[in-house]
Amino acid sequence: MKTFGAAKKDLYYTNDHEWINFQGSIAYIGVCNFKLKGIRNVEKIIFTADMGFKKQGDVVAVIHYDDYKIPVGMPVDGKIINLNQWLLNGQHQILLQDAENTGWMALIVPNQPYERKNLLQYTQYNLKLKRKP
Repeated sequence: MKTFGAAKKDLYYTNDHEWINFQGSIAYIGVCNFKLKGIRNVEKIIFTADMGFKKQGDVVAVIHYDDYKIPVGMPVDGKIINLNQWLLNGQHQILLQDAENTGWMALIVPNQPYERKNLLQYTQYNLKLKRKP
């Protein structure tokens, strides 16, 4: 299982509470802890995206909890090359335990690996969270 450790200098966030961790020409994507706040159990995760090219904002997966459906969007344009096998095999609780690390959703090849348009740096994202009522 891939973990990122402390070095997350290329970690960015979306306004919809997804994250992307750039690792050179590839990147891991997932959902932020904030988006999962209050969820005690993930019943299922349906990956809506097959391998292949997706546009920024396309839904990659939907997390199901009780009557709630939480969409997880693609943070940037890119090609999905792998999905988190632990999540595919039903080990959904890692998403609640470590959403921004081992709970990654997909491995992608960003269309423009050095483009950060419409993404927030850690400090910007934290300010956004503090402004939430």
